[in-house]
Amino acid sequence: MPAFAYTARRLTGQLETGVLVAATRQEVLRLLSSQSLLPVTLSETLERNRADWLSRFRVKRVSAASKSALFDQLSDLLESGVPLLKSLDVMCEQTSHATLKAVVTDIRQQISNGRTLADAMQSHGDVFNELTVSLVHAGEEGGFLEDSLQRIARFSDKQEELRGRVAGALAYPLFLIGVGTIVVTGMMVFFVPKFAPMFDRLRSRGELPGATTLLLGVSDLLRYHGMWLLGGLVVLSLFVYRSLQSAAARERLDGVKLNARLVGPIVKSLALSRFCRVLGTLLKNGVPLLKSLRIAKGATGNIVLSKAIQLASDNVSSGKSLAEPLRASGHFPRELLEMIAVGETANRLDAILVELADKLDQRTQRKIDAFVKLLEPSLMLVMAVIIGFLVVALLMPVFESNGL
Repeated sequence: MPAFAYTARRLTGQLETGVLVAATRQEVLRLLSSQSLLPVTLSETLERNRADWLSRFRVKRVSAASKSALFDQLSDLLESGVPLLKSLDVMCEQTSHATLKAVVTDIRQQISNGRTLADAMQSHGDVFNELTVSLVHAGEEGGFLEDSLQRIARFSDKQEELRGRVAGALAYPLFLIGVGTIVVTGMMVFFVPKFAPMFDRLRSRGELPGATTLLLGVSDLLRYHGMWLLGGLVVLSLFVYRSLQSAAARERLDGVKLNARLVGPIVKSLALSRFCRVLGTLLKNGVPLLKSLRIAKGATGNIVLSKAIQLASDNVSSGKSLAEPLRASGHFPRELLEMIAVGETANRLDAILVELADKLDQRTQRKIDAFVKLLEPSLMLVMAVIIGFLVVALLMPVFESNGL
């Protein structure tokens, strides 16, 4: 965002100099006019000192919990009658997060120069997303900024709660996969080779069982070529990652996620829950439907669903309802579409969408719990089969040599 150094004359004839951050020169002139200042000189400056000062602090990311606490406390201060600038001063003193403190300080400076809170937050797009900026802008325009900030905090808390529950449910299966991989690899590299000299005579006579031969071959492969295999795996992962950077590849992958037998319903429920909550929150804060749809489609995190929502948005702009074009896409459950249609008819779409998001969150959690309950014994069974194969392959030559 460019900065402009100005010299202006007050109505009393007194000259005043300063710096304003704005998108265009016209916006600077408007800000000066609103402060009863007549511009004399106006020139763009990079304002390097402020940018360099902020860049030193933008090393750590700002967590959702820190931003939620900021919005919650700022809402309480404004609701208590504390002016916005004074409220931001208080938040600067109370915030311990270095990056967030620097951002709030800069926002306070921009507001003191005549910018709105939404515009100041928009200049920090790496911290505040489009949803947050839109809700703040609607709150400022409609005179309910405190309520908008409170809803942003509640929305962030809901999203973090769901994310935490998903991560908690998947923690143990991921732990099993990691530990199982380490144990099996360690046995193949360090334990199995100790038996190789015992089987050399049987191997030379061609009497070594096939399972044991396979086990020793895999063990030798990991011992002598493990680093090459690891390097190849890294290169393959990088290749797949680069391949998925194209929009076409990501769209195909998102389509596969939606249609997967076990994971698909969970992915779809999570995406639709985010869509309903974002759209309902935006509408409840007075953001127009078309702009709300544009923001909410990105909240799904799925290109296939985003395109379906974009098509629905185009139909809405031509005067059609929202439910019908969503139904035509084939990606939205019938129950959700019926409730959206009822919400449009009763003019309660915002409230119904938030209720739908809550129900979808509960349903998603049940699906995740069922998936994890199925995944845990499956992983244990796979590990048991691998360990069992390893033990049997080592014992088979012993049994055969003893005629058992």
